[in-house]
Amino acid sequence: MKAEKLVEIIGSDFYAGVPDSQLKSLCNYLMNTYGIDPKHHIIAANEGNCTALAAGYHLATGKVPVVYMQNSGEGNIINPVASLLNDKVYAIPMVFIVGWRGQPGTHDEPQHIYQGEVTVKLLEDMGISSFVITKDTTDEEVSETMKSFRTVLSEGKDVAFVVGKGALTYDAKVEYKNNYSMSREEIIQHIVKVSGEDPIVSTTGKASRELFETRVANHQSHQYDFLTVGSMGHSSSIALGVALNKPHTKVWCVDGDGAVLMHMGAMAVLGANAPENLVHVVINNGAHETVGGMPTVAAQIDLVAIAKACGYPYAVSVDHFDELDTELEAAKNRNMLSLIEVKCSIGARDDLGRPTTTALENKQNFMKYLALL
Repeated sequence: MKAEKLVEIIGSDFYAGVPDSQLKSLCNYLMNTYGIDPKHHIIAANEGNCTALAAGYHLATGKVPVVYMQNSGEGNIINPVASLLNDKVYAIPMVFIVGWRGQPGTHDEPQHIYQGEVTVKLLEDMGISSFVITKDTTDEEVSETMKSFRTVLSEGKDVAFVVGKGALTYDAKVEYKNNYSMSREEIIQHIVKVSGEDPIVSTTGKASRELFETRVANHQSHQYDFLTVGSMGHSSSIALGVALNKPHTKVWCVDGDGAVLMHMGAMAVLGANAPENLVHVVINNGAHETVGGMPTVAAQIDLVAIAKACGYPYAVSVDHFDELDTELEAAKNRNMLSLIEVKCSIGARDDLGRPTTTALENKQNFMKYLALL
């Protein structure tokens, strides 16, 4: 069905969400229609953030908001759904639109397989009535479902539309771009050149895919890298855990702006522990590029000032390769927790591949390598 038809049927005038490739049509429609507008559409840091924001909208207006997300974000909404929205607490009605990655019977990446299996069950366990939209679902079926959902919502309960692969369409195009020139893949190539045989923990999405392909192009082993194929926002914490337990080994974290925003509290924990052997590189294109390019708020904030306020003893921002190389070399030789924010363009190769090793193989090879250090 058309994304604009789904919006019309739901009838809400406020959407908050975290972009998802399965919901790209909806996200593009919202961006074309509203852009980022505090009265109608906000892209938040994580799904729990969206849910609480939408709850505030309901408290102020009495109207029913919509929260959209990938099904991986269900874990982030459990707390606010159970202890804020639930009809045994504040009875705040809300419509969730959930992109169903890893839907049983469809091919998907390993981080989505189990999440896909439990997507509908998690909603049921949270007391959220759900309806699955597939390619074959008609507008009339969604309209009839929404009629029944309105009764549920009137009782202070929550509902969800679970969207399967290719179920939503939108004909208009949206171009996402910024004014920076460095590509993320080239940035990663520069990091790999300087880091040498140091272990790297990379964030989910295209960054890990580009790191994998950089090793292939260089004829290097993948044992140096832990590719965090899921768990968005947690790579820096994984890197911290490694760095604290391998104090004589330089550890690098290749992070993204969307991931940093999703669990920014990790920066405070990093700063408080301040491992001297950790380099935190945040590649910031101000976009959720892996799932379509929709904007983050990272282009509007000062990550360097935030890092310093969190206790990072050294933090810097660069937007040219000469500056990047200088800072990477300095971080390599500096015995001090360092953050390097790298401003980069939006975009990736159309033929960018995916890791050919399994997640389990990646973990095992990485652990064997760490054991030697």
